[in-house]
Amino acid sequence: MRALHIITGLGVGGAEQQLRLLLRHLPVACEVVTLTNPGPVADGLAADGVRVTHLGMAGNRDLAALPRLARHIRRGRYDLVHTHLYRACLYGRIAARLAGVRAVVATEHSLGDTRMEGRPLTAGVRALYLLGERLGRSTVAVSPTVAARLARWGVPEPRIAVVPNGIDLARFAFDPDARRRTRDRLGLPADAFVIGGVGRLIPGKRFDVLIHALARLPAGCRLLLVGGGPEEPALRRAAREAGVAGRVLFAGERPYLPDGSSGPGLPALASAMDVLAAPSPEEAFGLAVVEALAAGLPVRYTSCPALEDLPPGAAPDAVRVPCDAGAYARALAEVRAAGPGPRTAPEAARHYCITRSAARLMDVYTAALARTVPPPRSPEGVIPS
Repeated sequence: MRALHIITGLGVGGAEQQLRLLLRHLPVACEVVTLTNPGPVADGLAADGVRVTHLGMAGNRDLAALPRLARHIRRGRYDLVHTHLYRACLYGRIAARLAGVRAVVATEHSLGDTRMEGRPLTAGVRALYLLGERLGRSTVAVSPTVAARLARWGVPEPRIAVVPNGIDLARFAFDPDARRRTRDRLGLPADAFVIGGVGRLIPGKRFDVLIHALARLPAGCRLLLVGGGPEEPALRRAAREAGVAGRVLFAGERPYLPDGSSGPGLPALASAMDVLAAPSPEEAFGLAVVEALAAGLPVRYTSCPALEDLPPGAAPDAVRVPCDAGAYARALAEVRAAGPGPRTAPEAARHYCITRSAARLMDVYTAALARTVPPPRSPEGVIPS
């Protein structure tokens, strides 16, 4: 089987890094087209031996990209096309149909109740999404919560398949040597209580809540923010105004998988933390929370479908906290007072092993391809019932 993955961009983001991890575990010959921004994840994919093509799309309304994409698909003679993120799902589904590929799968990575990929969920966004969705065979939801949202939107339930995001458990396992090295490199005292925040620095992640919570905590507490984005200047300003600028460390975008860049990767940074705090009030999955659990961290979160869709008790040290600075300050102070516990992964993290997710996706691929094969005909040329 030959598959083409089409994604809006390949900067350091959850969907982008999830794609790279998934391709390492799929028993399929895969290539990737990025419509825009062939960033660090494109370099990582290339290092893995995956061919990446940059389409050079100028913007959301660059309709000239559509025939270029269709020609690329036609030349590649792919058996299946898999699209990721809103713009790529819309253009990719249309281009695949124009190129004659019927087996089209799309993954919905970031559908919230009110926003998708940071954009408000207007009637126009929904109508365009549903129009494109009809051109595919199946829409993959990264959690049962997202599947329910898709169904409420109007996507027929038989077309929805749940394939959760996956993690590499071994890569995130707690490493005391990495903890020491990473803290030394970042200038974090060995005895500091380090609160981690991981994700794109955008308003919806509400990392400002953690900055204001930090201001209510003792001087020995630090906040380590891992990620990049347009909200960074505002967060730095909030830290200065709250009087904690010297206790907030911006680590920048850090890859999940090695890509040759300098500095510690996300697993090493997770080992350096004492708790993961995730104040975002709306998530489609909550990958940062699951990765933190794999590192054996206690977690305090506001929204995480990945946990909420599991039975109670799957993650005993993951506690839901309102998106409020005072509530987070109290919750984090309790974690600090309790002292360090064993850094072992709970059942919730093991549930989301990447090999299991890859196997589920292969089932979706098999079903999509089976629907594109014409049924056998009788000698008389009549399709049997």
